Amino acid sequence: MKSYIARAGQALLNAVLPARCMACGETVDGEGALCSQCWLGIRFLSEPACACCGFPFEYAVPDRTLCIACTRRPPAFDRARAVFAYDDASRGLVLAFKHADRIHHGPAFGRWLARTGAALVVDADLIVPVPLHRWRLFHRRYNQAGLLAQALGREAGKLVSVDLLVRRRRTRTQGRMSRSARIRNIQGAFKLRDGRRAAVGGARILLIDDVLTTGATVEECSRVLKRAGARAVHVLTLARVVRPRV
Repeated sequence: MKSYIARAGQALLNAVLPARCMACGETVDGEGALCSQCWLGIRFLSEPACACCGFPFEYAVPDRTLCIACTRRPPAFDRARAVFAYDDASRGLVLAFKHADRIHHGPAFGRWLARTGAALVVDADLIVPVPLHRWRLFHRRYNQAGLLAQALGREAGKLVSVDLLVRRRRTRTQGRMSRSARIRNIQGAFKLRDGRRAAVGGARILLIDDVLTTGATVEECSRVLKRAGARAVHVLTLARVVRPRV
């Protein structure tokens, strides 16, 4: 009876306030959806991909194949995956969620993360977001990675700790930095919250962020977690930059 009432209420709400595409605002069938044109424009990522960082390959490869970058320098995390490529088609979707208060998109993103990262989620003991510095959190009012982690936790029925990691110093915005500059900028920026080491020891941590660019931020967080005794650290992001690797 309750489910019937809920469906009837949602149908009435859709009739009064039609659901809109998360990207372009066109009318769609239900909340948390993309119109067909925007859906086709998003480059959703899947196999084949690097067994470690998830970099997409253009052709089929044997299991456990690594990309050139991971072969040359294995990352601090164990595995990373992302829902879609960060490019012209998806950038507006991510930035609206990150900077324009489109936090109502969180539940849909949580479902996308759960689907893309199913192999990582099933093994996770704890879901942890990449933290913001307290002053940046004050100005932005919310941590987009925290919202993604909570949405994923609800979708997957997993424990979430939004305050396990602390960003102890305010770093410069990394948008236009090279990889080496990002590594220098982020080095030593994170720590484990006091008194939380027991929660990490022997645990398989799933680290959540909105965009993976060079990987410098999630690698620094992974080092902190592993030094605290984490058994494994996997990374799941909404988007990732995909550049040709030579």
